[in-house]
Amino acid sequence: MALGIAIFFALLTLAGIAFCLMSLWGTRDFVRTWRKTQRPDFAPGVTVMKPLKGMDPHLYAAFASHCTQQYEGPVQLLFGVSDMADPAVAEVHRLQAEFPQMDILLVHTPQRLGTSGKVSNLAQMLPHAAHEYIVINDADILVSPRYLARVLSPFDDARTGMVTCAYRALTTQRGATVWAKLEALGIACDFVPGLMVARRMEKGIHFGLGATLATRKRILTEIGGLEAIVEYLADDYELGLRISQAGYQVVLSDEVVDTSAPQYTARDYWSHQIRWYRTVRDARPGGYFGLPTTYCVPWALATVIASGFDLWAFSLLSMALLARMAMCLTVGVGVLRDGQVLRDLWLIPFKDSVCLLLWLFGLTDDTIEWRGETFKLNKGKLVKTVVSS
Repeated sequence: MALGIAIFFALLTLAGIAFCLMSLWGTRDFVRTWRKTQRPDFAPGVTVMKPLKGMDPHLYAAFASHCTQQYEGPVQLLFGVSDMADPAVAEVHRLQAEFPQMDILLVHTPQRLGTSGKVSNLAQMLPHAAHEYIVINDADILVSPRYLARVLSPFDDARTGMVTCAYRALTTQRGATVWAKLEALGIACDFVPGLMVARRMEKGIHFGLGATLATRKRILTEIGGLEAIVEYLADDYELGLRISQAGYQVVLSDEVVDTSAPQYTARDYWSHQIRWYRTVRDARPGGYFGLPTTYCVPWALATVIASGFDLWAFSLLSMALLARMAMCLTVGVGVLRDGQVLRDLWLIPFKDSVCLLLWLFGLTDDTIEWRGETFKLNKGKLVKTVVSS
């Protein structure tokens, strides 16, 4: 019986090692593709749309990074806020004063068109966009000076319908919590490696990432407009999926943007991750049920214990650690250029064990907490739960 359990855990470990190797393969393909890509001098007019709600760390720096672009075409910065008393409004006014040469517009978006306040904002902002090309990103996204040039260049190919970007989560605040570090580590060592596997196995990606959603107004109209996704939690995923289903290519740019990892408590981290796991289960059920096999280190440790600390199990553990660390360093440091991975690499066994628990709890219900409210997920849509008295 003990040997059978050890072999079962060993097979799960080998599946995790195989995933690491597939991620390295997918990463190699991604890097080679971009090295071969010619970057034409393509700089159409573009509107950057940023929905606002509350303050985020480094918010003004994120705004300002869009005003110092090395980009030849005209740029409009369009901000939308549902409440003009929101503290982020003062930061927009500050930006307008510091960069008077920029086309910066603040739009009041008072209507709630559906469950997603963010998409409601965006839908009301879109008529104010001055240009055909649209880049949507979150308020706290910090970008490099070549961001727009790199993101817009794939649109030189008429088959391109969306360009999206991977991202890093910064935990540079003094005294960052371990949960904030786990959040950043999960992006660099789980989410983006999985993205590389999906891109390679599915011959491209067919969804968007909220860190950057670049498209054209004509294409948005073609797929039914932003109003069509106002009830969806994973609006970025849904928008990219619909553009892909309309026959366009979704391109993953080599540009990497920055966001801030919140100073999560254990409860905050758990709630956020449960929402993410249940969203993935709802959107990609096949991929969700393969997730546990990607955490090879906990399975290798379980193999060591179940085998009675036999030598072969320690050899398997060494292989699992080597494969997992190689994947984290290649993707997290090599592609994302996230130096935090080196600092926090020792947390990987703990993080992977927590992720297995999160995966299990993600199976138990369809309920999520989002912005202080409780919803049920139903085929990607948010359904407000009614609390009976």
